[in-house]
Order: sequence, then C-alpha cells, then structure tokens
Amino acid sequence: MLYFDPTYYIYMLPALLFGMWAQWRVSSSYNRYSQVPTASGITGEQAAALLMQRTGYTFGIAHIPGMLTDFYDPSKKTMFLSESSVQNSVASVAVVAHEFGHGAQDVEGYMPMRLRGAIVPAVKVGSWVGPILFIIGLMLSITQLAWAGIILFSAAAVFAIVTLPVELNASHRALYYLNSFGILSRDELPGAQDVLGAAALTYLAGVAQVVLQLMYFISLLSRRR
Repeated sequence: MLYFDPTYYIYMLPALLFGMWAQWRVSSSYNRYSQVPTASGITGEQAAALLMQRTGYTFGIAHIPGMLTDFYDPSKKTMFLSESSVQNSVASVAVVAHEFGHGAQDVEGYMPMRLRGAIVPAVKVGSWVGPILFIIGLMLSITQLAWAGIILFSAAAVFAIVTLPVELNASHRALYYLNSFGILSRDELPGAQDVLGAAALTYLAGVAQVVLQLMYFISLLSRRR
C-alpha cells in the first residue's frame, strides 16, 4: 500500500511542515496587520475603487463571505472581496491590491496568467484521475497505465509552477500601486509587504508539495520496475 510506504514520508514530510509553517506565517502576519488601521482611513474595498480610478482598469466588485477568501475571476472580470476587505487596515488594503494586480494582469494579457487559465481543464482532470490511474497501474503491474497517471498528474505540477510567477507578480504590482499612488504611507508599506510576503510562502509550499508528490510517484514506479 502507498500509505504505508515509509519513502512517502521522506518525500512529503518536509513539504507538509513547510506548508504548515507558511500557513502560520500568513495567519500571524494578517492578524497582526489587520489590527493596524491605515492613516488615511481607507478600507480594502475603497482601495479597489481608488485603484480603478487611478489606473483606468475597471472591474466588477462582488462580496463573498469569509475571511481572506478574496479572488479575481477573469471570466467575470470581477473582484470578489471577503468580509475582511471592508475593514480599515493595512492587511485588507494589501490583500485587495493583490487581487487588483490579478485584474491588471488579465487586462494586459500577462502570459503566465493566460497559460495558467489554459491548463485549468487539464488540471481538473489530472489532479484526481492521475493518482487513481497510477495506483491501479501499480497494483496491476501495468506500467503504461501507471505512467499515464503520472503524466496526467504532471499537469497539476505544471499548474503550481506557473501559478508561482502569477502570484508573485500580482504582489509586486500591488506594492507598486500602493506606493506610487500614495494609498499607503511609507511607514505602512512594510506591513503590506510582510502580509504579501507571507502569502508568497504558501505558493512556494504548494509547488513543493505537488512536485515532491510527483517525484515520489516516479521513484516508486522505478523501484517497482
């Protein structure tokens, strides 16, 4: 059974621990700066409106429940803002500016974002069908089927790798906008940078987890052969 293979933990435990630490960093950083109000009194939602005014990029704005559930939907050209984004805090402004960065990527045809969108259908299939085919192929000693599962699951690895520059670029844009448009003061920018930097760790953890799992699959199949 794959579950009881000790090699699995050798591959995945470092990624799991890194992921847990990254999540702690996000929570810690966000909780800290969600308690720091902006000097101007601006909320995350108001920052979105100001960014649209200053850049000329216009998106729809919708509200969704939860905290830190914000996202930009390219198909609807809409920023979905969570309950935390109506707050007057450095953290909420940073998060919304990041999602606005995704909107700007969409408008400008940022290639990594377009590539990520193009492979979404393959990822939806490969991320769950791939491991199933791999396990079946391994149990039945059908090498071709196991490799087919690995190839399908590779789409998830490619998606995670492509997602990394998309997210990092959105954060870079966010900090540029917040600074150049004077939305946050010079003293507030390090807080926004800390929030976005912590979030970047979760993207790195996602890449580590899927790549190491793919490596484990390949290693296990090679050993069985």
